[in-house]
Amino acid sequence: MRLLMIAVLASAAVVAPAAAQSPNAQLRMAVASPTRTEANRARDQYRHPAETLAFFGIKPTDTVVELWPGGGWYTEILAPYLAERGRLIVAAPQGRASEGIAKKLDANATTYGKVQRANFPTLIGGTPVAPGTADVVLTFRNVHNWQMGSYNPAKTGYSVEAFREIFAMLKPGGTLGIEDHRLPESADSAREMSSGYIKVSTVRRLAEQAGFRFVAASEVNANPKDTADWPKGVWTLPPTYAEGDADRARYQAIGESDRMTLKFIKPRR
Repeated sequence: MRLLMIAVLASAAVVAPAAAQSPNAQLRMAVASPTRTEANRARDQYRHPAETLAFFGIKPTDTVVELWPGGGWYTEILAPYLAERGRLIVAAPQGRASEGIAKKLDANATTYGKVQRANFPTLIGGTPVAPGTADVVLTFRNVHNWQMGSYNPAKTGYSVEAFREIFAMLKPGGTLGIEDHRLPESADSAREMSSGYIKVSTVRRLAEQAGFRFVAASEVNANPKDTADWPKGVWTLPPTYAEGDADRARYQAIGESDRMTLKFIKPRR
């Protein structure tokens, strides 16, 4: 009975939700920024950016590294939020994967002129984020890519190396914020290599092995309609609709994926 209770408590610790935190006025203003595209605003209903960033505890004076910003969905919010007193560094894989964010930054120097650029991870090449630079490192829906070996010429996963590199770029006491597509703990772990989903326990293990301490989980980006067992993985759901018009109305009604939202810190010593 005692061993069973320990197991139950350990399982609960994987997903125990934290109390919601209210976004500050500056963060709400950044989310409402007129420089955001209408297409990106439409996805706020699934991504809850103000609540997510408030959970991570980002301050307007922080140095923030956004890993793999893609087309800049969160960059549209982080850049104005940090423009006056903070610093934003976007770190994308070297090569074609960085072209989307580069195009966005270059197109609007007024909004993005202060945003700095780097590359991540260094095993793919490029200019790394210097060690001890960041107060906060954020990555949205990317850990599954590292697990799958995305953009790695060797076609092998590098999540262990990625977390070590993140740990190095943070200042002692700094925060790591992760959001990703959540694979149920009961599912076959082999699906992490092809479905786009990943288990909370896997992310926690990777982070903690690198030296991070788990702080809290939030259910702000949870979607109970997502069963994580779709024909073409997470890309079956919006916004990708990998099945084209097949069952599109059904997938639209489900919405974007069920997501974990996890907060870690780099211990001060």
